[in-house]
Amino acid sequence: MSPMQIGLAGIGGLLFLMALGMPIGFAMAICGFLGFIFLKGLDPALAVLQSVPYPTVFSVTLSVIPLFMLMGQFAFYSRLSEDLYDTAYKWLGNLKGGLAIATIAGCAAFSAICGSSSATAATMGYVSLPWMRKYNYEPSLATGVVAAGGTLGILIPPSLGFILYGIVTQESIGKLFLAGILPGIMLSLLFMLGIYLMVTFNASLGPQGPQVTLKEKFKSLKGIWAMVFLFVLVMGGIYGGIFTPNEAGAIGAFGAFIIAIARKQMGWKTLSSSLLETGKTSVMILFIIVGAMIFSTFLTASTIPMKLAAYFSGSGIPSWGVLSIILIFYLALGCFMDIASGLVLTLPIFYPIIMNAGYDSIWFGVIIVIMFELGLITPPVGLNVFVIKGVAKDVPMQQIFKGVMPFVAIMIVFIVILTIFPQIVTIVPDLAR
Repeated sequence: MSPMQIGLAGIGGLLFLMALGMPIGFAMAICGFLGFIFLKGLDPALAVLQSVPYPTVFSVTLSVIPLFMLMGQFAFYSRLSEDLYDTAYKWLGNLKGGLAIATIAGCAAFSAICGSSSATAATMGYVSLPWMRKYNYEPSLATGVVAAGGTLGILIPPSLGFILYGIVTQESIGKLFLAGILPGIMLSLLFMLGIYLMVTFNASLGPQGPQVTLKEKFKSLKGIWAMVFLFVLVMGGIYGGIFTPNEAGAIGAFGAFIIAIARKQMGWKTLSSSLLETGKTSVMILFIIVGAMIFSTFLTASTIPMKLAAYFSGSGIPSWGVLSIILIFYLALGCFMDIASGLVLTLPIFYPIIMNAGYDSIWFGVIIVIMFELGLITPPVGLNVFVIKGVAKDVPMQQIFKGVMPFVAIMIVFIVILTIFPQIVTIVPDLAR
């Protein structure tokens, strides 16, 4: 067998093991190791096992993952989401579909201190769905709004998706964070506009909320001081060159811890739960990265990435055609694979192709994260849909999928806008530079 045939066999074996339910980190490590044996022999394969895991896991760069996840855990247990939603409701609730619009605003605000899509969806679901039920919102709209709003968790920084993209591609995590700010705000506003138009044309979807005095609106702003403080502390520190993303994660986690104590939400049980969840998720992600490094070493030796890049370069397919093929692939991948697994598995193959096509690497990072967001709410799987189903157990799955479809359309239009106007992504990092 040629190296490329062995590489293709390794990819097939990986898909087979994943279909059997094996954790993707183990599947990538096993297929990469066995594939390297076929390519180079047993001793070189053992040398890969000896040289890859330790330097990968003990990289200083990777410490940013548990630190930002710990910040999100502390923010979750601080119950900041309730205050954020209350503020958003008082300012936006009197609009058509005001509760749903306020939910998007709350999701966007919570995303700025969380970084996880499923955590954002679950947290805001528990807070906002009872209110939307109370005011007779159509269940499909109510659940669809929370599922779609949750996707902002991996776009608005700090974002786990940007961290992993930066680690795998060696791009600046700080630049990626800055690049996600404007697209995150724009997508939130597009979601809100979509809700307003839907309710305008079909008033039965959701009523207007009661009027709130200007005094009450300004009074409610005291509930968002903690979120603003954390976001300015983390992003302002990175933007101002005061500290690195790793240091920002540590300072943000400590800030969230102090806020939780100040709000009397941090006890020994809460602290242990935060540390345990952070540890479990971090170990899972780190093992995925180790498995991906072993598998990508095998793929590089099989020459598949180089031959694919050469094929696309010499095929005559325009750069937008290459991008379209890759984005369609990521849309399908995001439907059944989480962003951590998907990024570390595919970027070693597709990143060189995109660079050869002449696209900006920071822009591509934002686009890929949005594609995974889209996959989180796209049938037949849609992880966020299942998260919301766990919160709203009495709402049929098909109703939730019905509710997210308008937001799927909005995200597709948004991706087209960012492709036509890439400056939307790059302007903030360029200004920072």
